[in-house]
Amino acid sequence: MLDSLAGRSVVVTGGTGALGEVVVERLLRAGAICHVPTRRSAAPLAQPERLRSVAGVDLADEIAVDRFYDTVPRLWASVHLAGGFTMAPIADATRADFLRMMELNALTVFLCSRAAARAMRATGAGGRIVNVSARPGLDPRHGARMVAYAASKAAVAALTLALAEELKGERILVNAIAPSTLDTAANRAAMPAADPFRWVTPAAAAEAVLQLVSPANVEVSGAVLPLYARA
Repeated sequence: MLDSLAGRSVVVTGGTGALGEVVVERLLRAGAICHVPTRRSAAPLAQPERLRSVAGVDLADEIAVDRFYDTVPRLWASVHLAGGFTMAPIADATRADFLRMMELNALTVFLCSRAAARAMRATGAGGRIVNVSARPGLDPRHGARMVAYAASKAAVAALTLALAEELKGERILVNAIAPSTLDTAANRAAMPAADPFRWVTPAAAAEAVLQLVSPANVEVSGAVLPLYARA
């Protein structure tokens, strides 16, 4: 299982974030070759073995996304972790807030999924797509004071199910994870009174991603897996 991804190309958007770094590290340990697009103007001078960081990729720009995926040899999996968050009561939320959430969370997933599907079809070997929704996207009652965010993550869940149905005959499996609050340094700083023991660890989320992108997964598609707080 650990070497089932040996030599396979996997794209990870948001690969430099708190969750993304853990997912990339886990995929590297499983033998994958990770391709990480970033918006930074310059890529790191030195990169770990089997990690390719590509700078200057705007994931909301369809031309930039298509060009990036065209550079990935024999794409096996595409994991879409890039996104954003905003929180405000509905009276204070703005049009810009709503459109920004849709762009960061839903549009980027749409464009990357489209490019990934094209690349996987070109190989004829099938593939795996994994998106990231969130608990408020599955149960909007947990999205109070974050309506724009909840709506964008619900769109990700719907996109996942629709795309899984479209690609089910091509050995391209499409799934998503839907975590509740992640135990990250940023979330601990933002919510100092909360109990982080009840949050989802990035390591647990990374393991779920690994299972879904594995070639050993030959049946699970069209699933949006809840990863909720620990009891």
